[in-house]
Amino acid sequence: MFPRSTIAVRTLPALPPWLAHTLRAQRGPVPWSAVVRGALAAGPLLLTAVLVGHTSLGVVAAIAAMLAGINDRPGSRRTAVRRLGAPALAGAAGVLVGTYAGDHAGAVVLTLVLTALGLLAGGMSAIGPIASGGGTQLLVAAAIGAGMPLPDSGWARALAFLAGAGWLIVLRLALPTPGAPAGDFRFDGERAAVAAVYEAVASLLDAAGTEHATARRAALTAALDQAQDALAGPRLRRYASSAAERRLHAQYAAALPLAEAATALAWAGEPLDGRAAEGPRRLAAAVRESAATGPLPAPARSAPALRALDHALLQAAHAFDQDGGSDLHTRRRSARDLLRTAFGSGGREYGLRVALCFGASAAIAQALHHSHWYGQHTHWYWLPATAVFLVKPDLGPLVSRVLCRAAGTVLGALLFAGFAAVLPHPQGLVVLVAVCGALIPVSTRHFAAQTAVVTLLVLSLVMVVGEPQASVGRIGETLLACALVLIVGHLPMPGERGGHVRARLASAAGAAHAYLEHVLDGPDGSGDRAARWTLRRDAYRALSEARAAIALSAAELPALARHTEGTDEVAALLERLVDTVTAAAVHLDDTGRLDRRHSDRLTELLGELAAHRERVGLPTGVTGLAVAV
Repeated sequence: MFPRSTIAVRTLPALPPWLAHTLRAQRGPVPWSAVVRGALAAGPLLLTAVLVGHTSLGVVAAIAAMLAGINDRPGSRRTAVRRLGAPALAGAAGVLVGTYAGDHAGAVVLTLVLTALGLLAGGMSAIGPIASGGGTQLLVAAAIGAGMPLPDSGWARALAFLAGAGWLIVLRLALPTPGAPAGDFRFDGERAAVAAVYEAVASLLDAAGTEHATARRAALTAALDQAQDALAGPRLRRYASSAAERRLHAQYAAALPLAEAATALAWAGEPLDGRAAEGPRRLAAAVRESAATGPLPAPARSAPALRALDHALLQAAHAFDQDGGSDLHTRRRSARDLLRTAFGSGGREYGLRVALCFGASAAIAQALHHSHWYGQHTHWYWLPATAVFLVKPDLGPLVSRVLCRAAGTVLGALLFAGFAAVLPHPQGLVVLVAVCGALIPVSTRHFAAQTAVVTLLVLSLVMVVGEPQASVGRIGETLLACALVLIVGHLPMPGERGGHVRARLASAAGAAHAYLEHVLDGPDGSGDRAARWTLRRDAYRALSEARAAIALSAAELPALARHTEGTDEVAALLERLVDTVTAAAVHLDDTGRLDRRHSDRLTELLGELAAHRERVGLPTGVTGLAVAV
């Protein structure tokens, strides 16, 4: 054995963030229910259309089912209705506008129309994930409607698009979900999401006083966000299960004071006895099994936060036996708020970049098409449709998207060339479409894999409507779109770069300010608790969204990542501020006044935020409460 001093430890250099993101794939169990839905969506729709003699409309319906399948993520049925339905409506509108613009407008006017749609969809995408999905489908469907040579009218194509997405929604609502409790068919995701909140509370209590507390608090925020979304969707089968639904809402609401007390205990930084986490875990089991809570162990009541935890456990046990409760403590954004987000700094920057990419790709495609570069093939819509996916930051950093798209397209096109040579037409292609539909839910774990599957599916659909094999053209147009988006992504734009990140951070700062102001201005120092819980949820959700945007920007190439340097520090300060406000609110509930530790910490954090305000554009109101504290 060699002496310790002579052992040379060789460490591999860390990968740059943009490359590490490219190689990273999501993990988890195979979503078999989504796989079954994918297999029953695009393929059967296409087969039915071929059998009844409306192949072209079947292709449109299959494309809509494919796009909806990309959005078919784990979650409750009610969440799926909104996540799949809203983008489908936008896609149908895109098909309608694109078809009539392609039929009646020249190349220049068509390009201007598509550019205007890109500006609208880009600004709309800044509102949130569902709006972003709607913007994507609006642009992709507009390009397909304008360029795909189909004999059907615009209204017929739009209705076929809605039918394709609607069929997947029907499958999502009708098919049972593995693991759903017997006799509780509707609550496939809601019950699990609420139980996960109680588990996250228990995990945070276990981590109090350790270095894991911050990560566990972030996990609690994520669990609360997921449960809130799962319960806030449109109500289904209202009359058959209204009592069970109200009870589940009450169980979610009962978790909010527990989460508040757990956050205050984690902020205090003192380890807790294991008995403190046992009660929330029993509540989690009761939610999962739709059973009674049984006796709950009471924690020691030696501190304000522990007394708050004990009181919250008692209230939760009472709520579990009641049918009442519908307040999810979520604040609906008004139309003015949505417009302010879409036309704010983040929406403007995103909209301009999407419009430039989409419009430039449409112009280049039109020029190549009218110069007969395509020969007998009319696939010019591939270029702008590809650019839409590449310009979307939801799918990862810019270089990561480009590399994955290029690799996935090459792989998918080569695979299709082999399949097309041996499969019978159209029967074999219909089977290939069905197989690709089943693979989409699994392929979404990595953008390159998703691109390969989508390429196989799209090329199959093109051949079904009578076009020859076009793998080489698909590769060429994808590489051209990659080059275009890379160039546009690094061009200077009006305003400050990193506007989307700064807008998210400013929103988080505003929510933190509202929460702090409410706690300090309440009649007993804490104010109305229901309003306080709503403001706390807003603050933590906004911080989570800002953190996600910051992490995505940090994984860009250095030329782009430098524009948002320092924003992660501000986000960390805001998180510590909201944690401190939560701890202060719990203390105020118990004693009616702030102690020196809380007030000093609040003043310190507000001072640090004031020093960063000019650097990242924080609202002035957030730092203006230092004197009041």
